[in-house]
Amino acid sequence: GHWDPMLAACNDTGTTLCMHVGSSSTDPFSSRDAPPGVGSMVGFNNSMASLGDYLFGGTMVKFPKLKIAYSEGQIGWLPYALERADTVWEEHNAWQNSKRLCPEPPSTYYYNRVFGCFTWDRHGVKSLEEVGENNICFETDYPHTDTTWPNSKEYCEKMLAGVDDEQKYKILRGNAIRMLELDRV
Repeated sequence: GHWDPMLAACNDTGTTLCMHVGSSSTDPFSSRDAPPGVGSMVGFNNSMASLGDYLFGGTMVKFPKLKIAYSEGQIGWLPYALERADTVWEEHNAWQNSKRLCPEPPSTYYYNRVFGCFTWDRHGVKSLEEVGENNICFETDYPHTDTTWPNSKEYCEKMLAGVDDEQKYKILRGNAIRMLELDRV
């Protein structure tokens, strides 16, 4: 495909493909006259659509070391999206031939090589088991309006209250180090 040279370079160099919430090239509005808040509310749909493209399109098979990170998309949508992806993969294969390009359940690729980033997402943190403690990173989104700055520390403490110290380390630091291969620097 068109992006294969770039994806191959990311795969070969260990460079994580970072997808911004707006990376689908379309704005998720319900209508042309929708108020601006609609786009901000449903912006994560771009991340969900992009993840579906990568999981079902064979990209994760073709580039077996490719890692993908989703910034600004939040994480609360991931449990249902992964459940739905696996259901579609299994139940709709007869007419979609999903298993041809995606031989393993889509969630397998997610849990091995995809990361979701969040600023403030109580539902995502409450769903840590389904979202994957190894698959998420806290972000501040500075200087945009969704930022937690200058109160990021307080947001983290509130958001991660009840999360054990090992999981906090992964979410706040460890997963980013692994995702970006910062330990090799």
